[in-house]
Amino acid sequence: MSNHYRVGELRPSQIMFSFGVGSIVDLPNLSAMVMGLDEWDTTQSNPLAEERLLAAVREELGPQVQRLVPPPTPPEDDLGPTSPFDKNARVGIPVSPFPGWGVCPACRLLAPFSKGMFEFKPDPYRADRNRYIHSNCQRSRSKYAPTVIPARFLVACRQGHLDDFPWLYYVHRGATDCPGALRLLEVGVSGSAADVVVRCDRCNQSRSLSDAFGTPGTQNMPQCRGRNPHLRNFDDDGCEEQMKSILLGASNSWFPMTLAVLSIPGTRDELGQLVEKHWAVLKEVADISELSLLRRIGQLKPFSTYTDNDLWPAIQKQAHPEDAEDEDTKNLKLPEWLVFSAADPALNTDDFRLKPVAPPVGYESYISKVVLVERLREVRALIGFTRIESPGELSEVGTRAEMPMVPLSRSVHPRWVPATEIRGEGVFLQFQEAAISAWAKRHPALQEYEKRSHQAHTQWRKVRNIENPEEHFPGLRYMLLHSFAHALMRQLAIECGYAAASLRERIYSSCPEDDIAMAGVLIYTAAPDSEGTLGGLVNLGRPEVLGRHMDQALEQMRLCASDPLCADHEPTTELHWAACHACLFSPETSCERGNKYLDRSLLVPTINSKTDSFAFFQGMISQ
Repeated sequence: MSNHYRVGELRPSQIMFSFGVGSIVDLPNLSAMVMGLDEWDTTQSNPLAEERLLAAVREELGPQVQRLVPPPTPPEDDLGPTSPFDKNARVGIPVSPFPGWGVCPACRLLAPFSKGMFEFKPDPYRADRNRYIHSNCQRSRSKYAPTVIPARFLVACRQGHLDDFPWLYYVHRGATDCPGALRLLEVGVSGSAADVVVRCDRCNQSRSLSDAFGTPGTQNMPQCRGRNPHLRNFDDDGCEEQMKSILLGASNSWFPMTLAVLSIPGTRDELGQLVEKHWAVLKEVADISELSLLRRIGQLKPFSTYTDNDLWPAIQKQAHPEDAEDEDTKNLKLPEWLVFSAADPALNTDDFRLKPVAPPVGYESYISKVVLVERLREVRALIGFTRIESPGELSEVGTRAEMPMVPLSRSVHPRWVPATEIRGEGVFLQFQEAAISAWAKRHPALQEYEKRSHQAHTQWRKVRNIENPEEHFPGLRYMLLHSFAHALMRQLAIECGYAAASLRERIYSSCPEDDIAMAGVLIYTAAPDSEGTLGGLVNLGRPEVLGRHMDQALEQMRLCASDPLCADHEPTTELHWAACHACLFSPETSCERGNKYLDRSLLVPTINSKTDSFAFFQGMISQ
């Protein structure tokens, strides 16, 4: 059975996490840069309705942002163009070949595509056959010209700039006008940089690529030119950073900066929920007289039981919300917490359905409420990206200024941003506030631990030249909830039927002094399909099943395959304590903090006896 996948086809979620604007996509014979928003054609994309997220994006990028636009895709009934000239054949995201240098695999000639040494051979009927060839290669033993491969070395800087590797500068150890041809030679079999040498045919200068990596390698690179290849421009002010060598396809070449919200009902009445759901259509209505026209063209079928006089006040109420929403844009999770903690079935909608159940037996003193989220909708917007350093998800609006974010368009004031929506299910656990507060004050050593953790947080940010390095420490409460979420996610992935990378966390954490105390964890999964997921995760939230999985999750945290190194770990260059890939780390798409602020010793005792008093669930572990 054919799945009709095409070369270069990407899922919507990949545009958010892996192959968004400014990233590099590998194709069969080429690699390509995803271009900026200025080159996107969104005429066939219907904007997503999520006012809470749009307000948060405006808080970050400015009030001129008007729309959340999904990536352009062909119609759902399109099985693929039969001709490259079909109108749907060019619907998609624009890309451009990058890097700009290629290597002939036969003679090892290294040259920029722009110099004409390599010939581009397009195939309008088979995109996977588009390629560059070296038609004048003297060493090819085939009757066909060899296909040129992209040069696999690039340079980037912490300000988010990306550029071709400075081959001429590097091999000649400085600026040069030498006209000689370059060769990229493999002198070993390991494929490492030490086995790769670049050589100039004219002057016989040569240099190993091992000199381009590491701290000394940075000094061998020229100053950054401030290039933004996805925007086809250079920064007007240039850049004072030294370039850092990276490999083509390296994971640190692109990190997304996203904002995400769950679609929660903003009103209790049925009409208000309908207006909120269909706001993409109704927000354009300027007068009550326009409603009759929308009815005639079939745009108001969901409102057939309501008159225009009923509908118009509801539209006005939605268009002019109360000023209290200003605070919601700064804390995206607070409105969600209020809805989850109330767990009122009267708020259920087609996109949001809650079912409260009892906590697992034995955990009543730790967990106050479990809510089965039978249906949810997440909308996520891409607002920028970074290189070299990962920012994690923007859980707090206003924190993006800490990182050098690369813009998605040449305009500093974009009018729209890419966004995706997914539907799924989840399990929400609300912790006992009294238990959390008592635990935080239980032992003087725990307060000292929090102090050291804050110092590590500050030092980590100082090394990266982040302004106000002592700020935005999430606190001990967050570290506990975050570690618990990872432990439970790893356990649920065994039985829920979804891959570990498909599960995600959403941590709700704030102390009583922050006006509203929050202590909860949402573990969920979602898919771009309009019907969402199949219920495997919700099924594991039933008290008798969830209790068994929590027992197993906590037991697994007592011992790690990397102990004692893991249990004794103190943060130096990374913000995690007793946590590693063998015990607590999750896939990058699952964690909202990039696997930072994790410590299993906050959950249960480990083999490090110095941290025994830290364990929140100490009473649940049989010695």
